[in-house]
Amino acid sequence: MRLSLIIRPEAEADLAEAKDWYERQRQGLGLEFVLSVEEALDRIRRMPHVHAEIYKGVRRSATRRFPYGVYYRLTGESVTVIAVMHSRRDPRRWQERV
Repeated sequence: MRLSLIIRPEAEADLAEAKDWYERQRQGLGLEFVLSVEEALDRIRRMPHVHAEIYKGVRRSATRRFPYGVYYRLTGESVTVIAVMHSRRDPRRWQERV
């Protein structure tokens, strides 16, 4: 069963910021980053319980190739993405959104 996906505005902003940063590093790298996040989102929708809860019901799925995590919470029949953040960032940035 594939759950519906809700991406909070803050997570959309995280994704756009990171995409722009990667695109400034090398043309096309921003798109590769977005594709990596989309792959992680697809895995989450197919197997939402595979990742352990790490903080107040929030789970994290790592992206492939890029050092980012997709932070999400299961809410009924949907997955709510609360952040897309670099793994070296201060975790309080996404924890404040919970």
